[in-house]
Amino acid sequence: MSLPADLIEFLSCPTPAAWVQAALEQQDILLLDHRNCELKAAAAAMSLIARYGHQDMDLSMALSKLAREELVHHEQVLRLLKRRGIPQRPLTASRYAAGLRTVVRTHEPAKLIDLLIVGAFIEARSCERFAALVPHLDEELAAFYAGLLQSESRHYQGYLRFARRFGEAADVDRAIARIRRQEQHLIESPDPEFRFHSGCP
Repeated sequence: MSLPADLIEFLSCPTPAAWVQAALEQQDILLLDHRNCELKAAAAAMSLIARYGHQDMDLSMALSKLAREELVHHEQVLRLLKRRGIPQRPLTASRYAAGLRTVVRTHEPAKLIDLLIVGAFIEARSCERFAALVPHLDEELAAFYAGLLQSESRHYQGYLRFARRFGEAADVDRAIARIRRQEQHLIESPDPEFRFHSGCP
């Protein structure tokens, strides 16, 4: 599937072919971790509302809508798991989100800007991975992921828009470049376990 040009430019590297192959071989783990990712995305949006929502009503409204959409996606993945007879079980967390947060600045307002950029990278990478998987999946899962691709693209753009709203252009660009380097490392470097956002198997 084709991706928006701006999203391809935002990400510094494509998903490795080895990750796609691992995903196809471990679709139960793919779906179980995808369920976790949707839940964590909703929780991350609500955490940002709790911490920063008083600063900007538009931010609160956008993140509230995003959290609701992520919870709907969570429910959709749950239904897929049930239809496919995949029992729920706990999975260890991917290193990805925590790895991105290691380069987030700790002083404000830089911390908010960086957290928004991290959110943009997570959503953009999700979108890119859906697109990488769709041509190889069965009809039901391909249609589901193709549909999610559109909403994840909107979420990426929303996070980035607010980062640019709250920060000076040059600082935001520098932060994007810094977080992009870390994101590329996490995607391309060897990873001991397969997850939705894991690195190279």
